[in-house]
Amino acid sequence: MRMLVILTTMMAVFSSGMFSDSHQVTFAEQDIPSYAKWGRLAMKETQAKYPNAVIVDYLHRGREHKDDTAVEKFKLWLRENEKEFGVFIDIKFNTKTEEVVDISFRETTN
Repeated sequence: MRMLVILTTMMAVFSSGMFSDSHQVTFAEQDIPSYAKWGRLAMKETQAKYPNAVIVDYLHRGREHKDDTAVEKFKLWLRENEKEFGVFIDIKFNTKTEEVVDISFRETTN
């Protein structure tokens, strides 16, 4: 019931015109990190490699550039049965075409 009241109140505020167009923010205007595409790929590939694991945490570790390629670096923390472990994922890609060159995985316990 409380959620219904909150949603009804929010709808009333936005439909009342209380906010001018200059204050409305659309999803397209929000800041989307440049690594978001690669983060989704890292999670997809990790889930494929570890199909019985649950991804419990995610960290973007940065980007390294070299000539016409770059490497997006991530660390995902997984839980499988009673075991928790980290996986470092490096996605190397061509910076001009964004074609993936290589994806590497390395498990860690910390």
